[in-house]
Amino acid sequence: MSKICFIAHRGYSGRYLMNTEEAFIKAVEHGSGGIETDVRVTKDGVLVLSHDDDLLYEDGTRLNVENSTYEELKSKPLRNPLSDTKLYVCTFERYLEICRDGNVICFIEFKGEFTDEMTKKAFNMAKEIYSLDMCEMQSGSYDNLLRTRKAFPELKIMITAGRDCPWEVLERCVKDGFDLDMDYRGITDEIIELFRKNNLKVALWTANSKEGLDFCVSKNPEFIESDFFSSEKGE
Repeated sequence: MSKICFIAHRGYSGRYLMNTEEAFIKAVEHGSGGIETDVRVTKDGVLVLSHDDDLLYEDGTRLNVENSTYEELKSKPLRNPLSDTKLYVCTFERYLEICRDGNVICFIEFKGEFTDEMTKKAFNMAKEIYSLDMCEMQSGSYDNLLRTRKAFPELKIMITAGRDCPWEVLERCVKDGFDLDMDYRGITDEIIELFRKNNLKVALWTANSKEGLDFCVSKNPEFIESDFFSSEKGE
């Protein structure tokens, strides 16, 4: 059995606010092999990190990422029920710095449709700050995958797939040389074999219970994403 790399899903998000500097730093401190994050583009073209379309603030208000400037988004602290730290929207640049300093793998998921310009901006930044060898681009949008492959043919690219991903989409990924990041509840030995025999990697998301983690480990993927860590088993 090969060694599995555990990826901190949105940082150490089981204990700290997801997609924030604190969650990323704590993931490194706790020995994560990599960190996954969600990248969006602000109204003025800044790459920031948020899973959702909107950011929720300490005062209960919300701002939509793509319809707000970076200055607007960082003007007040985020709602943080998990620690006493005052946290603000994190930039993609800061995420890369933390990953570089911790020498961990970057799982970088594009949320929404990225233009050629923003795709190049993101991975030129990754190349300058860290290394493309340590990055894996992800998206549920096939257009994003193709756009990134065209601009950065050397970059590892991975589709983000739900549990009901059609077989024809999986076959297309294999044909195009894309790795797989799949909801672990949809994985089968047949799917793993499809990617393995084509020298492509498999990641499983997001296993937070002991049963889920044990199941993922039994499938021996290259990567397992979790809000916690393997030693915790989602306790």
